[in-house]
Amino acid sequence: QVQLVESGGGLVQAGDSLRLSCVKSARNDDFSTRAWFRQAPGKEREFVAAISERTDTTFYGDAVKGRFTISRDLDKNTVFLQMNTLKPEDTAIYYCTMRGPGISTSSLDYTFWGQGTQVTVSP
Repeated sequence: QVQLVESGGGLVQAGDSLRLSCVKSARNDDFSTRAWFRQAPGKEREFVAAISERTDTTFYGDAVKGRFTISRDLDKNTVFLQMNTLKPEDTAIYYCTMRGPGISTSSLDYTFWGQGTQVTVSP
């Protein structure tokens, strides 16, 4: 079974940047859409960004558009989330996930999930 492992979270101040990484344990072309979701305490899981490993097409949630960038390194089976101009409302656990072809913003459409990495942004 393919596993996803996130890293790169931490505590930063508003306006700072962070880069999250998500490594897939093995290449699996059946799961070519990679995405990031986040979940803050007491809130539902929220779509952040997604990328197609086949076409490099990207899509972003409205809350992060223009500040976050998703990218991938196929040779390393890794997806990155570059987060700039962080805000306190970005505080959440960030989860990496994947599914078959086709970007979706619904967490229900994704199959495998990482354990999450905490991002905390202080005012």
